[in-house]
Amino acid sequence: MSGAAVKYYLEVEPDVRIAVTLDDFTDPWTTPETVLMLHGNSESAAAWFAWVPLFARRYRIIRPDMRGFGNSTPMREDYRWSLARLVADLVAVCRRQEAACVHVVAAKISCQIALKFAIDHPDMVRSLTLVGPPPPVRELATRVPSLDLVRQHGVEAWARANMAERLGASMPPEAVEWWTRFMGRTPVSTQLGFMQHLAIFDIEAELGSVTQPTLVLAPEQSLDEVAAWQHNIPASRLVGVPGNSYHVAASHAEFCAAQTIRFIEEVS
Repeated sequence: MSGAAVKYYLEVEPDVRIAVTLDDFTDPWTTPETVLMLHGNSESAAAWFAWVPLFARRYRIIRPDMRGFGNSTPMREDYRWSLARLVADLVAVCRRQEAACVHVVAAKISCQIALKFAIDHPDMVRSLTLVGPPPPVRELATRVPSLDLVRQHGVEAWARANMAERLGASMPPEAVEWWTRFMGRTPVSTQLGFMQHLAIFDIEAELGSVTQPTLVLAPEQSLDEVAAWQHNIPASRLVGVPGNSYHVAASHAEFCAAQTIRFIEEVS
């Protein structure tokens, strides 16, 4: 429905619901393309608040809360996370909205989910934009101090431990506090289980199978590290984001959104 922001739940399996927000402020006589926005770890669809006003007049936007996060059903600590299941959730969300082919914009760890989605369902993905992606090889979480911190003091304490470093010097203290509290709302059980299954995001061997045009937006200080694997994606380009933030989708939202819109218009 044009001219509205709609929130709803989609049951993807028994007792598991995905919260979805649909933003569409395009002209009602047009047929806009669809952009699927995927948030990072310990976040929700609300992480895209600075992006939505820049996109919603041009595109229909689908913003799901990943299972376990935001308003979606929390996951138990012993839940066995898998890329296949997370991709299946995206397929279900897109089919519910009758979105046959989407531009995917992903931040942080969801970049790997987006890549796997594009590899396994190439006809459903028109383009990829990866914002602040981590390396495509993830070691199984062995950081006992981090897990203990979450278990004993909650997700907010874990987020607070290095939020200023994640967001960089350009973010004011009020923003750092907001993002800390925002990420801190993640259920402890979800976060503990998710952190212990990071190995499922190892997709380095499959990067050559990505056929879609791909834009990679990475912090300037990480360009060499990102370029080491980004060049394996055939139709990809790498753009540096200025500053010293690692969560550039948050700290440099307008810059990243402008680059993304320009890229989508080009490939469309």
